Amino acid sequence: MQDNQNNVVSLPENAYRELKPGEEYIPVIPASQIVPQVTVWSVLWGLVMAVIFSAAAAYSGLKIGQVMEAAIPISIIAVGVSTLFKKKFALSQNVIIQSIGASSGVIVAGAIFTIPGLYILNLPVNFFQIFLSSLFGGFLGILFLIPFRKYFVKEMHGKFPFPEATATTEILITGEKGGSQAGLLVTSGLIGGIYDFLFQSFQLWSEVFTSRIVGIGQVLAEKTKILLQFNVSAMIVGFGYLVGLKYALIITLGSFLSWWVFVPLINQIGNIAAQGGGINIFAAMSPEQIFTDYVRHIGIGAIAMAGIIGVIKAAPVIGKAFSLAAKGIFGGGISTETEERTQSDLKMTYVIMLIALTIIAIFIFFLTGFEITLVQAIIALLTVVIISFLFTTVAANAIAIVGSNPVSGMTLMTLILASVVLSSAGLTGDKGMIAALIMGGIVCTALSMAGGFITDLKIGYWIGTTPKKQESWKFLGTLVSAATVGIVIFILNQAYGFTPSPEHTQPLVAPQANAMAAVIKPLMTQGAEVQWILYLVGVIIALIVNFLEVPPLAFALGMYLPMHLNIPLLVGGIISYYMQKSKKGEAIAKNRHQRATLIASGFIAGAALFGVFGALLKFFGVELSSHLWDTSAVGGEIVAIIAFTILMIYFVWDSRRAKEE
Repeated sequence: MQDNQNNVVSLPENAYRELKPGEEYIPVIPASQIVPQVTVWSVLWGLVMAVIFSAAAAYSGLKIGQVMEAAIPISIIAVGVSTLFKKKFALSQNVIIQSIGASSGVIVAGAIFTIPGLYILNLPVNFFQIFLSSLFGGFLGILFLIPFRKYFVKEMHGKFPFPEATATTEILITGEKGGSQAGLLVTSGLIGGIYDFLFQSFQLWSEVFTSRIVGIGQVLAEKTKILLQFNVSAMIVGFGYLVGLKYALIITLGSFLSWWVFVPLINQIGNIAAQGGGINIFAAMSPEQIFTDYVRHIGIGAIAMAGIIGVIKAAPVIGKAFSLAAKGIFGGGISTETEERTQSDLKMTYVIMLIALTIIAIFIFFLTGFEITLVQAIIALLTVVIISFLFTTVAANAIAIVGSNPVSGMTLMTLILASVVLSSAGLTGDKGMIAALIMGGIVCTALSMAGGFITDLKIGYWIGTTPKKQESWKFLGTLVSAATVGIVIFILNQAYGFTPSPEHTQPLVAPQANAMAAVIKPLMTQGAEVQWILYLVGVIIALIVNFLEVPPLAFALGMYLPMHLNIPLLVGGIISYYMQKSKKGEAIAKNRHQRATLIASGFIAGAALFGVFGALLKFFGVELSSHLWDTSAVGGEIVAIIAFTILMIYFVWDSRRAKEE
């Protein structure tokens, strides 16, 4: 609840758990209370955040392949600024600031995964191609998600962990509450942020610990291709805690299947071939290379099938969405006068009309922006719209479960399908690659937006803001972010480039865009060979996992993501399980879990803020590397595991300090 002094007590007790029969969730700001949300203050600060974080996230994503999480640092800044200026009713306005500003990260993710591929392939590209593909993709993501808001946010309340939304909500609530909890959030944020900053920017230790540091581990990696990898980031462990043991374990098991079964199996098949007089081409490859070149395709196939399974399971939800849309257009729907403020969406009539206008705009963009025929433009349009709509629920589901959107995997599958469809329609070569990459950019941005926006809406649901206000003003944030990203990518290409050249000796890596370019080039070439069998293996695995009643998307995510990002999730999940058990009683366990949730949120927030700061330093050419381990990776990894162990000891110790109230 929120009193006249603008102090927040806390989130309701049932905020994170499933509701009992007949139980209702009452948000912090109840539906009966009218508070300022969309104001000049909240809109202007939201737009400022969108511009700043679009630039920072674009650079970090193209430099290291990781897009900075914008929602969390934006929420911290919003709380800090509102406190500094003693803003009244800041909580409701901070939600709008976060929602508008967070458009930056999702738009950036959509753009940088595909658009730089045009530069990498030496294809013609201009600002309007980047801007419009990001803008239209963002609009589709918003509009396709709105009909599913109530399902993900309200009907599935307590069934999904929503780790990023949880962390952001805790920050917004704690910022309002102040006191000891605010101090705990700041302390854990500083510890997690400085910890990650020390290895990311100063490079005082390695980010990834591997089994290669011991002799037998090195032999196993070289001979059998079995490798253990572990990222020591405080941010990832924090996510693992919020995800919980169940999903963290499922994700990690998927990772074990890829890394400890498929990678060594492929190498062994090569050994068998060599015994028969052939050559084992995998012997000279590292486990990481085998995973990237072969096994990851199995993960992509599994994600695609998990997406299809999700669409099938969501058929009733999709049906409800269509029914609601029909009622909104033809009448007979719920009257807006009886609908609670906290459950009020944009009218379905407006949503359908905006979808139609966006689709028409995309069609005109395809027809006039590229050298393609009317039939090819129609095929391209249908491909983009159908895939974006079907995978919207997949993206939202992934964010709701693990806080990580497998958008690059779904986009890669989109590029493959788009390339096959366009080439069969006679569009190949440079023209085909341009069209396919722009199509992939629109889909990628749509799915990225859908995943990010469901986080915003869940935050609003917990706190008690009005959904239709978030939905309406998200379009402005998307517009500003798309324009900023277009300018930033254009400038970064001029300054750094994405491929080595005499002018650019140290280009930006752009790993996802390079992967997309590598996949699309052979597809648009006559006689191209696609690894369909590997995709099929992933499809079959997803079907088997679903039959065993294991969430297929979580398992497929584990198969697709690098192992070093998955195992820390399991560590966080184990700590979460441990904290919720206590011999001293349920009340102590509950308080410890709440305290640990706040610390985990602080880890994520601090690491994200310091990550943005580090990206800005790199952008301005500030080099902080200590170069301690340039000649000894082993030393850096040993220090890394020691530092990580100390951090986990602190995490458990501080969480256990919670007392019974």
